[in-house]
Amino acid sequence: MRAWAFAEFGVEHLVLTERSEPRPGPGQLLVRLSAASLNYRDLLMVRGAYNPRQRLPLVPCSDGVGEVAAVGEGVSRFSVGDRVCPLFSQTWVTGPPDDDAGRGTLGGPLDGTLQEVMLVDERAAVAAPEHLSDAEAACLPCAAVTAWRALVTEGGIRPGDTVLTLGTGGVSLFALQLGTALGAGVVVTSSSDEKLARALAMGAAHGVNYRTDPKWGKAVRAWSGRGVDLVVELGGAATLGQSLGAVRTGGCIALIGNLGGNVAEIALPRILMRAIRIQGLFVGNRDDFESLTRFLSVNPDLRPTVDRVFPFEEAPEAFAHLASGTHFGKVAVSIR
Repeated sequence: MRAWAFAEFGVEHLVLTERSEPRPGPGQLLVRLSAASLNYRDLLMVRGAYNPRQRLPLVPCSDGVGEVAAVGEGVSRFSVGDRVCPLFSQTWVTGPPDDDAGRGTLGGPLDGTLQEVMLVDERAAVAAPEHLSDAEAACLPCAAVTAWRALVTEGGIRPGDTVLTLGTGGVSLFALQLGTALGAGVVVTSSSDEKLARALAMGAAHGVNYRTDPKWGKAVRAWSGRGVDLVVELGGAATLGQSLGAVRTGGCIALIGNLGGNVAEIALPRILMRAIRIQGLFVGNRDDFESLTRFLSVNPDLRPTVDRVFPFEEAPEAFAHLASGTHFGKVAVSIR
């Protein structure tokens, strides 16, 4: 079997390697992967910026889908031929995360999905929605589950609520699609008027160009009237101040990403006096994922936005495309 791996940090050190095909042990699935998708976390991991102490070599990528090719003794949840998505956190099945949830994640510290075959515990996989293509299903485990947990599990979004999502990457577009399907009004930010136009065509109620309007938090608040109910916050230090200006008193900021930095200087009364809840999110558990797939199955028109699919042999080019920031939605890799 073939696998992309790196023994030194840097996309230029990704190497297509040959490995022995594993055999499933008790409770395990042998999954022949058909597609993977990339997250910004994967790019940071390859660069050494996410965890400089990550043990190498490592097979990158956290998202994927494939067919069960063989099962180990005692497996009861799946059968040979089933199409499944591995969980991002292989140990987080239900409830709130514990310390182990971050130690069992694919694409670091565990080998990820950018390989032809992998072993997965039967408890750490979810049946892929039948109506989605392989590339679309491969986009679900991280970005879609994160958006679902932000809006539904933690956010409790209801019809008539308002949601602000930052940018037009995978999580943001899932938040747009899910929020719209749930009856919320969704406002999207971007530095590109062209991307904003595409978001509006997908159902966004409003769009704000943060490059031409640097005080976009005030603009979003004015649009919503009192401030939005939920902010899907992906920018981190660079955007948190504006997100605080956009959210209503008593609202929630789902803190998901740190694309704009890790350390923010914030006047605490802006949070305390307005009773704002800042909820950190670490993707989601299996319950979240299965709730999401049920929702997608009864809303078959809601499909992941795939920007581009690269052949398996061109995986480094997929990382370069993600790094360019020109994508709209998810970047995927076809493995089979």
